[in-house]
Amino acid sequence: MTTITLIGTRLAEPGTEFVYRGESSACEGCPYRDQCLNLTEGRKYEVTDIREGGSTLECAVHDSGVTAVEVEPAPIQANVASNSAFSGSVVSLEGPCPHTDCPSHEYCEPAGAEFDGEYRITSVLGEPPHDYCMLDRDLTLVELEPPDDA
Repeated sequence: MTTITLIGTRLAEPGTEFVYRGESSACEGCPYRDQCLNLTEGRKYEVTDIREGGSTLECAVHDSGVTAVEVEPAPIQANVASNSAFSGSVVSLEGPCPHTDCPSHEYCEPAGAEFDGEYRITSVLGEPPHDYCMLDRDLTLVELEPPDDA
């Protein structure tokens, strides 16, 4: 479902993905709060279009101002247990990983997903980018459907 929101002009390009982090203390008293703070905190979104005719509005958070865009919840690429990695199945993430230098770390702790959440697999992408899991997990890289409340 498409939502209209305001984001920093530097991010306002179709295809840009971001995780909405919620309200900043600088938002207090802003006249555009309702247009900016209308997404689900912690969820991943993709800019699908820039609103035509919209002007750049001043913003205390974004140095170049904000502009109106259309966004949709974005799918999440993640590593999940291989024995559960089937298109259509519902899975949870395996848990935190302290190995931040691993090429799979961004998929083991994907932005926009929570460890206690359940997600439906939309497609199986294949082998994860690492050669060996230092936590001895058997993982497969998949694409997860955005949560319903995104």
